[in-house]
Amino acid sequence: MSANEDQEMELEALRSIYEGDESFRELSPVSFQYRIGENGDPKAFLIEISWTETYPQTPPIISMNAFFNNTISSAVKQSILAKLQEAVEVSLGTAMTYTLFEYAKDSKEQLMENHHPVHSAASISNIVSVETPNTAPSSKKKDKKEQLSKAQKRKLADKTDHKGELPRGWNWVDVVKHLSKTGSKDDE
Repeated sequence: MSANEDQEMELEALRSIYEGDESFRELSPVSFQYRIGENGDPKAFLIEISWTETYPQTPPIISMNAFFNNTISSAVKQSILAKLQEAVEVSLGTAMTYTLFEYAKDSKEQLMENHHPVHSAASISNIVSVETPNTAPSSKKKDKKEQLSKAQKRKLADKTDHKGELPRGWNWVDVVKHLSKTGSKDDE
């Protein structure tokens, strides 16, 4: 079988296996994400697997660069990727996406044993807020938009064709009304 046929068969299998599984996400027909662990679990992580053109004869690209993983230290990420790479070497030449996801699920505790949450996002936001207190208020004043009430928004939407465009002839003068006003003055 060709690589494309193998990929198509594996894609169908993944779709049927993970149908209804909230942890699985198909980003494209050759790229998948799987969340290992529950949503609130501090040891949960996200694996992204992307197939190359010659997959499964060549290894897939495994990534942990998702924003979901921002609290995991790079050392732990490298450790997880190294262990997944070992699993790839064993399965090379066969469909392995399901195997890799299941291996990660089964080995979650072992993979995350050295994990200590890194709060990089919180420290960055603190640094930003400490360094820029003088510039923030002035930029807010410039960026402030006019706030419309619901009635104003509805009236504006009624004037437009719900795509934000005014209908043809919206500014034309009502001809009959105009002629009746101007015509009555000419008659006198």
